[in-house]
Amino acid sequence: MQIYKKILVTIDCSPVDDAMLRHISALARQNDATVYLLHVVHSHTLDQDRVMCEQARSCLESYRTVLEAQGVEAHIVIRSGEPDDEILREIAATDYDLVAMATHGHTFIGDLLFGSVSQSLKHKISIPLLLLKSE
Repeated sequence: MQIYKKILVTIDCSPVDDAMLRHISALARQNDATVYLLHVVHSHTLDQDRVMCEQARSCLESYRTVLEAQGVEAHIVIRSGEPDDEILREIAATDYDLVAMATHGHTFIGDLLFGSVSQSLKHKISIPLLLLKSE
């Protein structure tokens, strides 16, 4: 039985992605799901946006290659803007069954002071949100 058919995975192109991808790869294979790798570029100039989008595409292409070698269909999605706003736009635009993201081990006080994309999303989306604590 397929519980998840389309899994949106937020990627920040950092070492925390590796553990996330191992978990999502197994989950996707169990559910015969398609994975959508999303990176939101948060830039301040057009030149910066162009460079950061190129870097993100390279990172996501390498992750997609790994997933596909493991038998998981994967697609790349790159958006520019505020991370929580763009993730919400992507969720609204496509019928995902699950959103997965890594937490970065912020403390409760850090989350209160600086906010958190995962905290924002858990109050604004109606589909399951899988939070994996980074190693």
